[in-house]
Amino acid sequence: MCTLVVGAGALGGYFGGCLVRAGRDVTFMVRPRRAEQLARGGLTIISPKGDFTITARTVLAGDIQGTFDLVLVGVKSYSLDQAIDEFAAAVGPDTMILPILNGLGHLDRLTARFGNQRVLGGMSNISAGLDADGRVVQFLPSHDLTFGEIAGGSSERTRALEAFLKSADINGRPSERIMQDMWEKFVQLSTLAGITCLMRASIGTILAAPGGQEAIFQLFHECCAIATAAGFVPRPAFIEFDTTLFTTVNSPLKASMLRDIERGSTTEGEHILGDMVNRARALGIETPLLNLARSHVAAYEIARAQADAART
Repeated sequence: MCTLVVGAGALGGYFGGCLVRAGRDVTFMVRPRRAEQLARGGLTIISPKGDFTITARTVLAGDIQGTFDLVLVGVKSYSLDQAIDEFAAAVGPDTMILPILNGLGHLDRLTARFGNQRVLGGMSNISAGLDADGRVVQFLPSHDLTFGEIAGGSSERTRALEAFLKSADINGRPSERIMQDMWEKFVQLSTLAGITCLMRASIGTILAAPGGQEAIFQLFHECCAIATAAGFVPRPAFIEFDTTLFTTVNSPLKASMLRDIERGSTTEGEHILGDMVNRARALGIETPLLNLARSHVAAYEIARAQADAART
């Protein structure tokens, strides 16, 4: 399965690196700076499952020649529109596009450009990031990649994709209800990002604050209400899992969105919190705490843009 990995950051770098290590035909579409970095030292993955370095074959956006069987999209949501234009030449009649971005809005953008038949639903469960040297650092052992047909059910291509990923020691799991899975992750992420960004603290610290647990679950219930109104009622096992997740004393858990704020970087605020707010409004759901969290991150982005303008 000839594969184009769009981006060689934490997600694309990890999953693409595992495929290369297993001898699969993989090309990374990257920016010139990242291409130079990978050419110098290869792509290194630091992992609880064992460190390794691979030689990464790269291509710049304007240099794509021919189509691919699989396009694995691992960029940030705010980079997707540009990435779509850049990898469009790689998409043929039978290409599978597997996005592993946060949220849901990217599915509409991808299907509008490439058609429903080429786009799968997908999500990853991995804790990873890039260090100062451009190495992919996996913080926890889990490396799950869940995918499925947007319309639901199983298919020959999702079964083939499962075998392809597992042959590279990636825990690829096909789902017959991928939209349900993605909605539940959207609820979890919106709750985690919303409350940790709003409070600028980890879950454990918020729990230790007066009213902290109540605030977490107010936001969680708002997000669950949106999913329910959209036709994706959160399942009992999901509720139980997230209740444990959000009540773990001394938990260091915080959203990557908060880590972006702490670094002074661009966030996916509008693509996650803004999108969830917009869906709530369309469905007539009141979400006062979610609205506040969205405004908080948006104010950070405005202040960041103003500071950048003042420096130029």
